[in-house]
Amino acid sequence: MPSFDIVSEVDKHELKNAVDQANREISTRFDFRGTDAVIKESDGELIFEAENEFQLQQMGNILDTKLAKRNIDVNSLEAKEPEVSGKRARQTIQIRQGIDKDIAKEITKLIKESKLKVQSTIQGDQVRVSGGKRDDLQQVIAILREYKISLPLQYINFRD
Repeated sequence: MPSFDIVSEVDKHELKNAVDQANREISTRFDFRGTDAVIKESDGELIFEAENEFQLQQMGNILDTKLAKRNIDVNSLEAKEPEVSGKRARQTIQIRQGIDKDIAKEITKLIKESKLKVQSTIQGDQVRVSGGKRDDLQQVIAILREYKISLPLQYINFRD
């Protein structure tokens, strides 16, 4: 029975390369000269540190361009409120991995409303779709691409 998985993942290697490139650009830009602004990567999040909130915004713009060049969707990052204290500003950016339960339910509901002869099951942080025909599965992918979901989705493990 043909099937595929719907996931939302960020390529960690490409993300690390984008962060490294952004840090390199920050260290050479004139408006960051003399500051110790840096983007740090820890498990599941990015931490921006700079002297003020404006520099945090500039760092975000630099990182966005580097991510776009490496085909990482910016919607997979969730920015928290910046924390400003004294001469330091800090902002945490959460990296969204996996599909949470609410979005998975929304995806399965959308698939059921399409009236196609496919089954969808939630398996942890991914959704598996299986059906009798390959064309039905391709229609499901087309429907999901049309529908605007807040997470970037990838379609993997397509099996006949």
